[in-house]
Amino acid sequence: MSREIDPYRIPKARWEVAPAAGLAAIDINGNGGAWSGREFIGESTLGGVAVYAIYQALLTALRTEALRKRGEIDRPTQVQAIASSVWESAKHGAVVSLVLSVVLLVFPWLGVPLALVGFVGLGKASVDLLHAFWDGLDDAQRQELHRAAFDAGVNLNRLLANAAVG
Repeated sequence: MSREIDPYRIPKARWEVAPAAGLAAIDINGNGGAWSGREFIGESTLGGVAVYAIYQALLTALRTEALRKRGEIDRPTQVQAIASSVWESAKHGAVVSLVLSVVLLVFPWLGVPLALVGFVGLGKASVDLLHAFWDGLDDAQRQELHRAAFDAGVNLNRLLANAAVG
């Protein structure tokens, strides 16, 4: 699995978290589940926004931490970048989650295929988070992880295709 490494590009949460966002729901009023269509749409949309926002915050924080460690940005700039990217992602997540919650309200049987597609999306999201984490490490930390992985019998090079190996 190859990837394009651009240290200044902040990845965006898109299709990979959409199925998980569509299935996530936050029980706002604590009644154990949605009892009306309006409540279902509201709780599902709020859950989806939370999924998008958390994923985007992790991606942005990990990627900007690498920039901060290299001295290319300072902490206030990092916080500003995280806040603005989370805000944009939350707006996108609200639209996607609203549409998916309406679709699931009308066609509830689509929840099973959406869950299956969600596993694929979460796999891609996990790899993106791994790459953002890896990019934030310095050479000594990368060497130490490679050594520990080798001792455990794991080949990190397959997961980190095209990543600079220290």
